Amino acid sequence: MTTGSKTTGTISTGSLRDDVRLRPVRWWLIAVAALIALMVLVGGATRLTESGLSIVEWKPVTGTLPPLTQQHWHEAFEAYKAIPQYRELNSGMSLDEFKNIFWWEWSHRLLGRVIGMVYLLPFLWFLWSGVLTSDLKKRLWVIFGLGALQGAVGWWMVASGLTKRVEVSQYRLAAHLILALVIFAAIVWTVRRLSDRAPAPATRRLRVTSAWLLGLTFLQIYFGALVAGLRAGRVFNTWPEIDGALIPSASRLFFEEPWWRNLFDNVLTVQFEHRMTAYALLALALWHAVDAVRSRAGAAVIKGAWWMVAAIMVQATLGILTLLHQVPMDLALSHQAVAIVVLTLAVLQVERMKAQGATLTSRPLDLAVGKAA
Repeated sequence: MTTGSKTTGTISTGSLRDDVRLRPVRWWLIAVAALIALMVLVGGATRLTESGLSIVEWKPVTGTLPPLTQQHWHEAFEAYKAIPQYRELNSGMSLDEFKNIFWWEWSHRLLGRVIGMVYLLPFLWFLWSGVLTSDLKKRLWVIFGLGALQGAVGWWMVASGLTKRVEVSQYRLAAHLILALVIFAAIVWTVRRLSDRAPAPATRRLRVTSAWLLGLTFLQIYFGALVAGLRAGRVFNTWPEIDGALIPSASRLFFEEPWWRNLFDNVLTVQFEHRMTAYALLALALWHAVDAVRSRAGAAVIKGAWWMVAAIMVQATLGILTLLHQVPMDLALSHQAVAIVVLTLAVLQVERMKAQGATLTSRPLDLAVGKAA
């Protein structure tokens, strides 16, 4: 028993008070994370339907409303007709067909605005109410800044397809997706840090391999975005062979100069590296899970490791099916959804083995009392 606070088992009454005080903050962040996941899926559908360039202007405020009159619809359609995508891919498109792609892009942008409001308004309330610690405030301000940056990156991506291309740059598409998922991961991490828990028992090697898993998951998602940007999933639709072999010839993988451009621009190379990274991710996840069992890590670590293996296997299966069926929307979006699940599990696995810092849940006075105890 300590002199500064009462305890019940291993949970102090101060921790219980923090848990109650921060419960609304946790649910708010969970709601924002869910909306970001939904937005990623809507963005995927926007890419699959070639809808991302249907709105050729960035109007953060007035763009909230869609065209309300027939005249407004014709003006929006005429603006779309001025870009290369219409002239080279969709020449002769009817107004009704234009409306179909317009609604996807408008929904994607509207959801972004909704996420901004759902984040900002409760955040301002929590700041005013004084429930946030200084470290938690800083973390949430950083996440807000990343969200504002994401809006600018989204327009930067769209702008790449308005003049000389018939689609957005795959580089910018990948940057847009990765930034969205960095924000998502930061929120998931923050939610988990809002409770006082001892780190789960694990060896240093397990902590290192969990970090590798998280990094490799981000890399795999990045390659997946390049595949989407290049429409690489619509070619080489065989498995396990690609271009007639398990490993294509070097002359086919690296024919562009300089050689490194093949990693981002060569359709065959991009799809091949996406496949190979998937195999590497599954192998690393299996190694991590077996190592967790052999080293007698905590039950939470072992369970988290095997959940990672299961999710990656589902993800790989969906990826293969998506490829073999030439990217139907239902399979493609399922593949993308499970990628978010894999990322979430990877973040949680790293976090549960980290020492819990008290700064996100305890105020300065609470810390002082705890030290005095």
